[in-house]
Amino acid sequence: MLLGVNIDHIATLRNARGGVEPDVIKAAQIAEENGATSITTHLREDRRHIKDEDVYALINTLKTRLNLEMAMADDIQEIALDIKPYSICLVPERRQEVTTEGGLDVAGQLEKVTEFIKPLLDAGIIVSLFIDPDIKQVEASAKTGAQFIEMHTGSYAECFGYKEEEIEFQKLKKAAELAQKLGLKVNAGHGLNYENVHRMHEIKGLCELNIGHSIISRAVFTGLSEAVCKMKDLIK
Repeated sequence: MLLGVNIDHIATLRNARGGVEPDVIKAAQIAEENGATSITTHLREDRRHIKDEDVYALINTLKTRLNLEMAMADDIQEIALDIKPYSICLVPERRQEVTTEGGLDVAGQLEKVTEFIKPLLDAGIIVSLFIDPDIKQVEASAKTGAQFIEMHTGSYAECFGYKEEEIEFQKLKKAAELAQKLGLKVNAGHGLNYENVHRMHEIKGLCELNIGHSIISRAVFTGLSEAVCKMKDLIK
């Protein structure tokens, strides 16, 4: 499996003081140097962490792939079409949420999702849909033209170490199996950390794990280089 590192919370810390430190671009470079195969950023509609200028700077400096998380917002679609990241991951977004709370309801808005991602696909951008490990959502995702899904692992992460863990893990495993049968490639992320990430090895065919908060949290104590390296070792 590959490791995508989400650097949103480097920007969260920077924005807390309104200055330029810590440097988002430098964080991305350190992640690259220590084994990250992609850099993920979520350009939210409220710009609470990553800002427009960050994604423009990243697309011009990264040596690896930029994965742009985004909601179905026309202005952010325009930015994606302008910078043409390697990939985008379409996520739901609610202004009041602290972080993404669940997967995108593709089944409930199939036509809207399909129409929204078409220009991105036409531009040669790889499209992933961030969904809960739900059979209906997987089946709907396969109808949109997207090449990937990213399974929301939050419920598994919250239940890790409790009796519900196996139930949530099996949902991930079954969803991944179905997605691959339907021709989709599969990534995963949200809530994965140094204790629970090892079970992702039990899901055959996972391409990449996108992990941010736990890496940045560890980096506070060990430094970003060590935090990325340690996670990279765990998912090999």
